[in-house]
Amino acid sequence: MSLKKVLAGTIPPEKLALFSDRFEVIGDIALITIPPELDAYQEDIALALISQRRNIRTVLRRSGMAAGEERVVPYEVIIGSGTRTEHREYGFRYQLDVATVFFTSRLATERMRVTELVSAGERILVPFPGVGPFVVPAADRGARVVAVEKHPAACCWLHRNLALNRVSDRVEVICDDAFRIPDLTSPGFDRVISPTPYGLDGILPLLSAMTLSGGTIHFYTFKKDQEIDLLSRQLSAMGLRPVSHHRCGYVAPGVGRYVFDLEKEREP
Repeated sequence: MSLKKVLAGTIPPEKLALFSDRFEVIGDIALITIPPELDAYQEDIALALISQRRNIRTVLRRSGMAAGEERVVPYEVIIGSGTRTEHREYGFRYQLDVATVFFTSRLATERMRVTELVSAGERILVPFPGVGPFVVPAADRGARVVAVEKHPAACCWLHRNLALNRVSDRVEVICDDAFRIPDLTSPGFDRVISPTPYGLDGILPLLSAMTLSGGTIHFYTFKKDQEIDLLSRQLSAMGLRPVSHHRCGYVAPGVGRYVFDLEKEREP
């Protein structure tokens, strides 16, 4: 039963119409957006959510927009006592604090899609790795991974999750700005996985330079649907052949998170 149906007898219909009952679950924490018009009903909403999902112990209300390159969203605790949790995804475990680092469970299927393309022995570069949901599975497949993360809190959780999943020996973590990658590690990567934050698409030429001829780049970007054809042509002009692309959900009205699987053209 949807949250709206559960709340139908509690919240007046004219106010319930303002409410989107979509929410995200990370570990035992539910993240939800509640419009100001429903302030008086936030605890009712939280209790209804918990009644539907018994694994949830904490409900957080989004209280602002994501800020800075860290993409951290401010939250208000409605029910529960903290913002730390452990999230499980396809057999892997990720510990994190949603109040200090970015993580979304909505890319779980996409992360597994990319992971299944990884072969043992590959050398892989992951800029903007966050707490490690692209890094850990790739390393578990036997790849050698270099992860470059600027945010100190994310670096700390990344190290913890590498140890938790027993892949620390196959990952080099560099806590630095991804735009300094050419100065931080040597080129020659078989594969690059870039969960690029909004507005940082300018890193793609750097990533291309670090990739072997014939290598693969999984490039995530935020675009309107009508911009995709032009972007495909621009990527081809850069020597990056779009093998495939698809939308991984919408992040705002008319704006989707897209991934392009790119093959770097082989040198003659």
